[in-house]
Amino acid sequence: MIYGLIAAALVAVDQLVKYLVMTNIPLGGHVPFIPYLVELTYITNTGAAFSIFSEHTWALALVSLVMSIALALALWKNFFRHPLGKLTITLLLAGAVGNLIDRAFRGFVVDMFNVLFMRFAVFNVADICVVVGGIAAGVYYLFLMDKLEPRPQEAAHDDTDADR
Repeated sequence: MIYGLIAAALVAVDQLVKYLVMTNIPLGGHVPFIPYLVELTYITNTGAAFSIFSEHTWALALVSLVMSIALALALWKNFFRHPLGKLTITLLLAGAVGNLIDRAFRGFVVDMFNVLFMRFAVFNVADICVVVGGIAAGVYYLFLMDKLEPRPQEAAHDDTDADR
């Protein structure tokens, strides 16, 4: 339940930031955010990262929908049992849903964070959730899962001990 609320809060923040950018910055406009580091630049993106697949918005929306359902099921079915593992899925879910909303209702994704110290794609809050969640899920799966997740035989053993 708490992870669903966290995902909903992150989606709300993503959509609020996108709304504020769309209503306060003209398309293509720039506004300082963190001097010399990040500016807000209102752009639209019909594709995925770095505008790849820009002619296939409907396919990206479908992928986002399928991933959102799969991630929601993974949370509901306790794919990861440890809170850190669940949080990684929550971040991925929030990012997928945030960009799915844009693709489904606008036909494009609103991006706004433009880093100034290097050449990089403009991105949004949902993108941050996907990247942080994806890296964290990979690290969790590769390095922490064996230490933090109970093994099936241990979980079964713990259940039988609780029944006594």
